[in-house]
Amino acid sequence: MTDLDIGIPSALTGGFDPFADEAAAGPVPEKKSKASKADSFAVHVRMQQRNGRKSLTTVQGLPEAFDYKKILKALKKEYCCNGTVIEDEELGKVLQLQGDQRKNVNAFLLDNELCKKDQIKVHGF
Repeated sequence: MTDLDIGIPSALTGGFDPFADEAAAGPVPEKKSKASKADSFAVHVRMQQRNGRKSLTTVQGLPEAFDYKKILKALKKEYCCNGTVIEDEELGKVLQLQGDQRKNVNAFLLDNELCKKDQIKVHGF
């Protein structure tokens, strides 16, 4: 149906297409952000249920520039839990902690300024 078929005058419809200018101009060039590649990472914090009440917390996506063993040592000492660094073929290095430490890991990464708040993805909440 067109405007003439339903009887709406063209003055009421406006006759202006807001997307016509953008389509004619072509694709919009993307702005170069000031953030480097090191700032464009995402850290995923997950909890995996084992058996019964036992659980693991995994942290993946930290940049390779970080010293995983030092981060793990600080986490273990501050939150009184055990942990290890796992080498995965697809995911790279993954921190693995005993218990549900999602909130603690999130707070640790923010307090020590290892990541920004928008770079941390806490799964399961």
